[in-house]
Amino acid sequence: MTEYTPLQQLPEKAGYKAGDVLVLVGELFGRGYANGLIEEAKRIGMTIIGTTVGRRDSDGSLRKLTDEELAEAEIVLGGSIINIPLEAGFDMEAVDGQPSVAEQLKKVRPDDFDTFSFSEGFVEKALQAGTSRFCNALELLAHELESRIPAGANILLAHSMAGGIPRARVFMPLLNRVFKGTGDKYLSSETFWNSNLGQLCDTSFNEVTADTFHYLIEKTERLRRRAAANGARICYSAYGYHGTAVLVEGEYRWQSYTPYVQGYAKMRLEDHAAKASAEGITATVFNCPEIQTNSSALFLGVEISLYPLLTAIRREAGELQAGKLEARCQTMLKEGETLSGLLERAETYLASPLLQQIVNYDTWPQHNTREQAELMLAASAELMGMHTDQKQLICAELSRIVFLSTGRLMLHAAWNPAAPSLWLNHDSIARLLADDRGNGIA
Repeated sequence: MTEYTPLQQLPEKAGYKAGDVLVLVGELFGRGYANGLIEEAKRIGMTIIGTTVGRRDSDGSLRKLTDEELAEAEIVLGGSIINIPLEAGFDMEAVDGQPSVAEQLKKVRPDDFDTFSFSEGFVEKALQAGTSRFCNALELLAHELESRIPAGANILLAHSMAGGIPRARVFMPLLNRVFKGTGDKYLSSETFWNSNLGQLCDTSFNEVTADTFHYLIEKTERLRRRAAANGARICYSAYGYHGTAVLVEGEYRWQSYTPYVQGYAKMRLEDHAAKASAEGITATVFNCPEIQTNSSALFLGVEISLYPLLTAIRREAGELQAGKLEARCQTMLKEGETLSGLLERAETYLASPLLQQIVNYDTWPQHNTREQAELMLAASAELMGMHTDQKQLICAELSRIVFLSTGRLMLHAAWNPAAPSLWLNHDSIARLLADDRGNGIA
């Protein structure tokens, strides 16, 4: 278990300058954590280089982006993209004449989640094939970076790959039951996770979320040697999640969304950073607060711990920052609803004895229980129901603050990190807003 190491002080300004380079390893889709990192890099004049996962044709083959797709992706990124498909995972790999994992799962029904199995050794061979393909693409990427980036430029290689649910329809109804199910529709995350399909997800999450960071560090060794020979620095960052400290009952208290089955892969990600750091490589996993994005919509209830950010901002940044934000948030609520009422309801859930019994750092990640799931989902629905428009939510406004803030904190803290894994808790974000470096975020 990684030692819990919150970022205690705002990081010193990093040594990056105009001409230095941020490389985003993982394609940028929509708005999320990586946008904050990119915007901070642009703000200080760094060059942005992106990557792509490529696209799958109707026959399942992986290809580069077309010229039109590449142009659109570069507009979204605001920089150039190296058009080498960096799709991670193994669910589309056909090996030994057998159809891929995704293809074989087309015939599986949700009720078969614990009885279906692949032929012996198939998943291991598919994993090996996917890893080999990804690592070959990384080697091509490393060569391209050497040709594009001046030898004396400092580089931040930002890993943003996560997830890994195999591409098969059978998973969505199952995961909806795990993360959103109540009553007869409830499915224990532990039951699912210990099933054949759950263990397939575990293998896939480890590969996509965690091991790709290890492969990235391994395949860019020559780039590191070149930088060192020219007095430059290469740092690596990755996005983790291992709970967050939020302000509950007047104190910053570590808590976590439950069930977060991807947490096993996130801890493996931390292990890779620790191993690299022990070898003298500057690699850091930043455990960021929960946010609400399109990809997090499956995890209903994850947004509840966002609301106390408002109280943290008031405590750490004061009236000037908090007042304007609170006024904006109040306008999003229905007539008769108040911000104080919303915060009180969120705190009631976060401080509930049931949650305190379940959530524990030393045994994280915890699986759900029926009682805990129903408590969380009811609280989530009640808080959402306080809003006038379900498309204009306070947690979306707070999510924007989180990803912009974490981007600034990550870029600078990655330069000389205090530990291989750091927690960016609500107090760090609120203190950033009180600092000159937080201008323009809230």
